[in-house]
Amino acid sequence: MLFTRRHILKTAAAVAILPVAAEAGYPPLKARLSRQRVAPDGFPDTTVWSYGDTVPGTIIKVDQGARVQRKLVNDLPQPTSVHWHGIRIDNAMDGVPGLTQDVVEPGGTFDYDFVVPDAGTYWYHAHNQSMEQVARGLYGPLIVAEATAPDVDQDLVLMLDDWRLNPETAQITDDFDNGHDLSHAGRIGNILTVNGSFDPAFAVRRNERLRLRLVNASNARIFDLDLDGLSGWIVALDGMPVETPLRLSGSFPLAPAQRADLIVDVVTEGETASLVSVERDGSFGLARFEVGGNAAGAHRHGVSALPSNPLPEIGNLQNARTHRMVLQGGAMRWLESARLGDTELSGRELAQLGKFWALNGYAERPEDPFLDAAVGSLHRIEFVNETAFPHAMHLHGHHFRLIMDDGSLGPWRDTVLVGRGQARQIALIADNPGNWLLHCHMLGHAASGMMSWFRVS
Repeated sequence: MLFTRRHILKTAAAVAILPVAAEAGYPPLKARLSRQRVAPDGFPDTTVWSYGDTVPGTIIKVDQGARVQRKLVNDLPQPTSVHWHGIRIDNAMDGVPGLTQDVVEPGGTFDYDFVVPDAGTYWYHAHNQSMEQVARGLYGPLIVAEATAPDVDQDLVLMLDDWRLNPETAQITDDFDNGHDLSHAGRIGNILTVNGSFDPAFAVRRNERLRLRLVNASNARIFDLDLDGLSGWIVALDGMPVETPLRLSGSFPLAPAQRADLIVDVVTEGETASLVSVERDGSFGLARFEVGGNAAGAHRHGVSALPSNPLPEIGNLQNARTHRMVLQGGAMRWLESARLGDTELSGRELAQLGKFWALNGYAERPEDPFLDAAVGSLHRIEFVNETAFPHAMHLHGHHFRLIMDDGSLGPWRDTVLVGRGQARQIALIADNPGNWLLHCHMLGHAASGMMSWFRVS
C-alpha cells in the first residue's frame, strides 16, 4: 500500500465530522464535483464526486417510520441515480435505471419519497455506472433511529472506503475499464479512509460507551476489522438487530455494502484506541480514538439487544422451494460461454465486450427474472460460487436470513459474502412487490456480468 498507518503510530489528524442535514425544508441532494483532502498531509486535495460538498455525503437521520424526501439534482457529467441501500423501500424509489426508473441525465432531477420501516444503519449511493461513481465518492449514510436508543455516550458513523489515487497528484486513477480489475478481485485502492479522511481521530474518554456504525462503502475490499483498546459487542448486521449481541473476540469480516453496529467501551490504559484493519503484513489503524480523561459515573457491564424490526416470520423451510444461483467466470475460472440476451457468446467474445462473469449462464441482467415469487411466499436461494474469488451478493428491497450449516437460521442480512468454492443458503420471504435487482456488490463484478433480478407480484 502507498499510504498506511501502523495502529500503534500516533500522527496528527483532524477529527472527521459528518455534516448533518437540516431538519426542515428537505434540502436537495446535489450530486456534483468538489475537492476534498483524502490523502495525508502534504498531498493536494482530490477532485471527488459528492452529494453536497463532502464525501461521505450529508448524513440523513430520521426516526423509524418517518418519510424521507429528497430531490436529486444531477450536476455531474454523467447520468446517475440513487439507491437507498438496505431499505425495504417502495419499488419505484429503489433507484435502479432500466428496472425501477430512468437515469437522471446531467442537469436533471428526480424526487425520491419513501418511508423507512426499519431502524438501523443504512446508506445511499449512486446506482448508474456504480463502479466509477461510488469510487469517486457518491455515497452517504442514512441512519434510522430507534424509538428507544441504547445507553451510549457517543453514536458515531464510520464509513470505510479505499481509494485508488495517483501517488504523485493524489487524484483518482481513471482506469475504470481495467480488465484485470474486472476479471479478478475488483478495484482495490491504495489508501484507506474513514469518513473520507486518512487517519481521522475522535475525542473520547476512558470508560465511555460508544456506538460505532460501520459501513463498508468500498468497491471491492473485504475489510478484516479488529479493535485495539476497545471492548464490546456486535449488536446489528446490515441494519438489523442480532437476537443476542455477539461478544467481539478477534477480527471479523465486513464485505462491500455490509454494515455492522458495535457497542464498545473505551478500555485502553493508554492515550489512544483504534479501529484496525488486519492485513497480510500486519494491522493498520483506520481511525483513532484519542482518550482525554475518564468518563464520570459507574462503569457499565453487558449490553442488551436492540429493539427488533417488523420483519416477516420465517416459517418451515421444508416447505420452501430452493433456487440455485451459480456464480461463474473470472480469472482462473474463465467462462467457456454465456448468454447476452438471446445470444450465446464464447468466453473470448464476452471478454472483448468487458464481460468476465455470469450468474446461471447470463453475463448481464437477463430478460426473465431469476425468481418470480408471489407476495408472502417463502424461498431458499443457494449461491454456489464456482469462481476463484469471493462475492458479496446483495438483494434489493428485502432482508433475508442466513441458513447456517446445521440448518438453523442465522442473522438477518441484505448482503451475503460467498467465499470462493463455497455455497451459502438464505431464506427469503418475498413480501415487497416489484422488480428487484440481485447482484454482486463487488461493483466491477456487477458491471462485467454479475447482475440478475427477481420479481415479487
